[in-house]
Amino acid sequence: MEDTTTSATAHTATHEGKATADAPAGASLATAQRSLGDRSAAFPLWPVLTAGCPSSSTADVSYPLEVDYAYDRAHPGLFDTLPSPRSQGLERFEPLMPPLHAPGLAEGGTPLVGVGDGVYIKDESRNPTWSHKDRLNRCTVSAAVGSGAQGVVVASSGNHGASAAAFAARAGLRCVVLTAVNAPPAIVSFLRAYDAVVLPVPLEESWPLLRKLSDRLGLHPVSNSTPTHTGHPFGPEGYKSIAYEIHEEVGVPSAVFVPTGYGEMLFGVWKGFSELRRLGVASRTPRMFACEPAAGAPLAAALRRNLPAARVPVGPTDAYAISCEVSGYRAAVAVRESGGDALPVDDEAMRAAQRELAGHGLWAELSSAAGLAGLRVHGTRRQTPGFDGPVVCISTSSGFKGRGVGAQSAEPADPGWDAVVRRLRAAGLDTA
Repeated sequence: MEDTTTSATAHTATHEGKATADAPAGASLATAQRSLGDRSAAFPLWPVLTAGCPSSSTADVSYPLEVDYAYDRAHPGLFDTLPSPRSQGLERFEPLMPPLHAPGLAEGGTPLVGVGDGVYIKDESRNPTWSHKDRLNRCTVSAAVGSGAQGVVVASSGNHGASAAAFAARAGLRCVVLTAVNAPPAIVSFLRAYDAVVLPVPLEESWPLLRKLSDRLGLHPVSNSTPTHTGHPFGPEGYKSIAYEIHEEVGVPSAVFVPTGYGEMLFGVWKGFSELRRLGVASRTPRMFACEPAAGAPLAAALRRNLPAARVPVGPTDAYAISCEVSGYRAAVAVRESGGDALPVDDEAMRAAQRELAGHGLWAELSSAAGLAGLRVHGTRRQTPGFDGPVVCISTSSGFKGRGVGAQSAEPADPGWDAVVRRLRAAGLDTA
């Protein structure tokens, strides 16, 4: 298995070996941007290459870059338990993060909630804007600050835009959001609260417009701008902290089930566990399962055809946050190198998982329930051969982000006792 985290300097010199105490505990050890399409190709950390690898990408496939680090200089106590981690944000793991030039919002530190049978839910709805995207945008907006940009531009159907707008506001930058014409009202309210410029445009126009706003106005793109998804090199680095936090609580799980659109979080979590193994903190890595809507499932198609990425027609689905017609190469790397799989899940399975989560007190957006849906569809439990330890399902965002939230009102109730009792009995309550 090829190591996804081979380190390099901005030129080509490599750093090998386990952690030493050579570097200050709080300084970023980021050294370069390395191509996932050709891991011998490394580029300086700045400027940030948001359009993919300039040497290995082709007209058909845009290969993403990842951030590389001087791993041999990482402090040996980096992953020791620290007091009050919730208040620290990504600074807690700053040596293995890109330079955090943007101020944080205490992102991360989300709870791991047991739901029985060795299954845990990593509840990312507890982040500042109620989704996992806060980990990514702490890093991408930091890149914008470090690049001297006047603001950021993002194409997003929901969570990503809201999060980018929040972190841009925190950093004193303007934010332009190219959102879907049918974006949920809750998301639009989020964006306007942060004084973002909201431009609802057809999906096919969003990426070309994003590129124009970046090229002509100097806005830093914090979402994808290429035909096959590459995304931002700094972004998935923030998701590594999910792996670090999971490991702190339960060690290395047997498997991690991840709601997947383009696969940035899937890759980031995989890379985080790979780094723990590289640094001698963990002895193994988990299998990574990508859980994507069956209405499209481009990653499953790419893996089936042994392609770096695939484009597929997309049918109707209410899991709008992870509905994609094109896959990203990062996701293929994470699944292949972890021995995992891509699991298409339909809306019915996600709704069942959403109800199951609600039964444990967790209100999740439909897309967020894809991880648990993937586990249930896969039919696995901790005791099943091949899963000899805990299993973690990531729930990405709050149910408040769902389409149609707030559109239904409760039927007025007759306050008379007999009427109340009848209504309670109809709901299954014991009134004897």
